[in-house]
Amino acid sequence: MSRAWLPGGRPPGGWPCGLPDGSRLNAAGVVALAAMVAAQIATGLRPQDLRLTTAVVVLLAVSALAFAAAAYTPRRAAAAFAAAVAAGYVAEWIGTRTGLPFGDYRYTDALWPRPGGVPLIVALAWGGMGLAAHALARRVAPRGRPAPILAGALALTAWDLFLDPQMLRLGLWVWAEPGPYRGVPLTNFAGWLLVSVLVMAVLDRLTGRAAADLPASGGRAAGTTGLVVLYTVMAVMETVGFAVVFRPPDPFVAAAGGLAMGAFALLAWGRAWRR
Repeated sequence: MSRAWLPGGRPPGGWPCGLPDGSRLNAAGVVALAAMVAAQIATGLRPQDLRLTTAVVVLLAVSALAFAAAAYTPRRAAAAFAAAVAAGYVAEWIGTRTGLPFGDYRYTDALWPRPGGVPLIVALAWGGMGLAAHALARRVAPRGRPAPILAGALALTAWDLFLDPQMLRLGLWVWAEPGPYRGVPLTNFAGWLLVSVLVMAVLDRLTGRAAADLPASGGRAAGTTGLVVLYTVMAVMETVGFAVVFRPPDPFVAAAGGLAMGAFALLAWGRAWRR
């Protein structure tokens, strides 16, 4: 059999646009990631411009989806992303009506579109960071099924140590009864962990177990690494933002979120370096 027909081989006539599909997807992920970083820097300078906040979330989702498409194939990545977005949306829709599982809260009119009262970018954030946290968890706990699901849920919940205080500053949602963590009740984090377990279980079924059936390739490995980079970049940018950029700065949130997300990032990179 000709190598041109083997996984990872060069097709007759060469690759379209000079790059294999995986390389083009990873390149798109890198471009979206760089644009996201630029948008995050801009939000630090103009925190009240909610268009920049929306841009950060959209670029996060695009970058995660591109890297996931390279890692798992576009069809599987799209299905996984859509499922995570749907799970996050349903959890938020139920939460705003019943107070479960996060606590009693509501969204303000600042974010739109808001189908069913839930801002669309909130659901996109669940999908984008869900893919990143799942890929990181597969690095941290590569064997078995319960371990990566729990690790991914904890890694995704760690992000909310940054997210909720930041969004409260911007007036994007309000709690009926403010809690001890910069106004955030502890029930919120319990709810995040619960929903994150559901999101990780869905992603694991659609990508984690299915990925074992796919041939190994440089594009797949680069896509997975891209998702881990995305998680790491988010951890660094949020830490720096709360430590020195936001006004007023908040060293406590910078330390809490930075240590939580940073621990997972370091574990993932440590396993990669030992290979």
